[in-house]
Amino acid sequence: MTLNYVRFGHGSPLLLVHGLGVGWRSWSPIIDELAEHRDVIAVDLPGFGDTPPLTGEVSIAALADSVADFIREHDLGGISTVGQSMGGRIVLELARRGVGGDTVALDPGGFWSDRERAVFGATLRPSIALVNILRRFLPALLGNPAGRTLLLAQLSARPWALSRDTVLPDVRGLADSPSTGAALNALIHGPKQEGAPSGTVPGRVTIGWGRRDLVTVPRQATRASELFPDAVLHWFERCGHFPQWDAPREATRLILDRTERG
Repeated sequence: MTLNYVRFGHGSPLLLVHGLGVGWRSWSPIIDELAEHRDVIAVDLPGFGDTPPLTGEVSIAALADSVADFIREHDLGGISTVGQSMGGRIVLELARRGVGGDTVALDPGGFWSDRERAVFGATLRPSIALVNILRRFLPALLGNPAGRTLLLAQLSARPWALSRDTVLPDVRGLADSPSTGAALNALIHGPKQEGAPSGTVPGRVTIGWGRRDLVTVPRQATRASELFPDAVLHWFERCGHFPQWDAPREATRLILDRTERG
């Protein structure tokens, strides 16, 4: 599997791994500022953006394998990694395996209780189905505060304050990406995230969490910290599931402060 990717900027390398949505463009709100300080490499996971789907079973382990293979093939050993949501889970899995360097995981999945995981599936799956039904009308609906509030209340703490250009690519990507359903099934039905004992991760680990996240709810941060005891936990106030939407400056600063500088 060859992952599509883009590369911007100068400095020490930084790998960005997106969650469910449009692919690397999920990082558009912050990628330019990151590229002012880092050599930013943003990938499209299999079945998202311009990368074709996996030929076999879609699982979090298989998606993590694809990123680990990318790191090896491009001679990026020790690279700092950043992920959000499903991507946050993937970079934590890479850290658990000893792959990469410093790690920043924003609102990662995989730390839910059985009940929370059931609620996650029962609420997100209908939301994605609704996005598919309304796909033709998304530009208009997301172009006004009321429409954004209606569609994005689960994803953002302040959807009315966001711009259409910020949210439209990811929302449209939920409908268009061929692996959205399979990846969602992997999150809902696959194993929970394993942890890494103290002293076993290859670099610093930082876990960022939105206080108002309704997808991976804030109490899951306690489980993540217990499973990754070396991690530093950072709270984003007045922030939902997408820190790059609700707190772009704070997310950028956290990533830059908690990853290696060249």
